[in-house]
Amino acid sequence: MPGNPLPDAEQLLQALIEQMRPAVGPETGLIGIHTGGLWVAERLHSALKLTIPLGALDVSYYRDDYESRGLRSDVKRSEIPFEVEDRHLVLVDDVLYTGRTIRAALNEIFDYGRPGRVQLAALIDRGGRHLPIAADFVGAMVRLTQGQNVELTRDSAERLSFVLHEDKP
Repeated sequence: MPGNPLPDAEQLLQALIEQMRPAVGPETGLIGIHTGGLWVAERLHSALKLTIPLGALDVSYYRDDYESRGLRSDVKRSEIPFEVEDRHLVLVDDVLYTGRTIRAALNEIFDYGRPGRVQLAALIDRGGRHLPIAADFVGAMVRLTQGQNVELTRDSAERLSFVLHEDKP
């Protein structure tokens, strides 16, 4: 789309796979954050041939803005189907922004046990951090203007793409 400043999500996914390949082993636990982060994690899990089942988190109850946002109607189930204790984990999200979602995910992970190491992978890092959180693996840095937001979408063929949203004045 002309004027769209967003990179191709499928190309970023391939870049993320190559970044992560030397850093993860078959016993690494991969955890995707609902919804876009889980889509990315599913693809990474397959491409990296990890043997540990994929984990999924919905951090709705762990967010520090839960009271102001309220409970979403589409809350998903969190499930980590492996032992977290002392395991190397990679937490996966689609877009890294303020860091609040990642903080919430870390809090939830520690309810399952104390991992040995947690790394973060994101397709896009758009800056604007409110907390001191950084991705270990990132597809691209993207700068958006005030009032712009990015959303990861997935079509029926499971192809990922980004959509740019502008706040209405």
